[in-house]
Amino acid sequence: MKRVVLGVVLVVSMLGLATADAQAPGKWVKLAAFPEPSEELYGAAAGGKFYVFGGLAPGWKPKGLAYEYDPATDRWTKKKPMALASHHVAFTEWNGKLYAFGGFVPPQSGPPSWVPIDNAWEYDPATDTWKALAPMPTRRGSPVAATVNGKIYVIGGASTHPGSSEPAVLPARPHRALGTVEEYDPATNTWRARSPMPTARNHAAIGVVNNKIYVIGGRLGAAFIGVASNTDVVEEYDPAADSWGAVRARMPTARSAGAWGTYGNRVYVAGGEFQNGQLMAAFRALEGYDPASNSWTVLPSMPVPRHGLAGAVIGNRLYLASGDVQSAGIQGMHLDSESHDAFEFAQ
Repeated sequence: MKRVVLGVVLVVSMLGLATADAQAPGKWVKLAAFPEPSEELYGAAAGGKFYVFGGLAPGWKPKGLAYEYDPATDRWTKKKPMALASHHVAFTEWNGKLYAFGGFVPPQSGPPSWVPIDNAWEYDPATDTWKALAPMPTRRGSPVAATVNGKIYVIGGASTHPGSSEPAVLPARPHRALGTVEEYDPATNTWRARSPMPTARNHAAIGVVNNKIYVIGGRLGAAFIGVASNTDVVEEYDPAADSWGAVRARMPTARSAGAWGTYGNRVYVAGGEFQNGQLMAAFRALEGYDPASNSWTVLPSMPVPRHGLAGAVIGNRLYLASGDVQSAGIQGMHLDSESHDAFEFAQ
């Protein structure tokens, strides 16, 4: 029996996985409920405030929500809606402003579907205004975005096949996950293509540590969880060298459509969803990746499981707002949560 126990300990160590119990990593704090519960929300932090955008209504109708949360008062304030109501949009912050890239919109006519777009926007929280930017070279939805040294990198996503006559993305119609990487320069409002991501994916998580970008998990093969496969793959991109490094330690829980944030040189991933023929589920998992040791830590689970939630780090808290407590696709059932929780990291 001792040999079996020892073997388990060695395997856990080799997998680069640590449990949270011995480290007393922090605690969950319940905060003011999100005013308009929804799935497919996107979070970002700027100026010490938490911003939540997006939302998706039945029939794949984008809500275009925009809310500001002030941690000092524990209050939400509704802001001007997104300039273009769209869903599965990538957000990132630079110099106090928020930048939005890509996404999907409904078709101008016909049945509901996801039409990939190339739109890019700058949101100024100080003036509550949106400004159109140069469009992305590639139309796509559900990419991720990160800022390094004043440049913004929009990575992955999903779209139609090159040269395809398909006007939109649908579960049963041909489309693909993308490894596309495009760099945006806010100073010149210009784009350039960079080295593609080795593992094409969408609905991933992202973080920046020491000027390197980590793309975590996500969805392979398709945009829709009912036909795609989740992945646990973690890949590192160095913008300075425009190169992708060796594959990193796998995320403990393969998932997509979660939220994320970076704190203390670690990237944290919360929630997400999964489907197969027997199960439709949302995750409670909160897991942190440490690039320095190439290892993962499993933290105390979220109070409420959900996917399509918004997340961002302010101070020593990872804020998580709303989302759906069930995986998407159950006809006639919508389980959007008003939950707004923060994981407070021990200091």
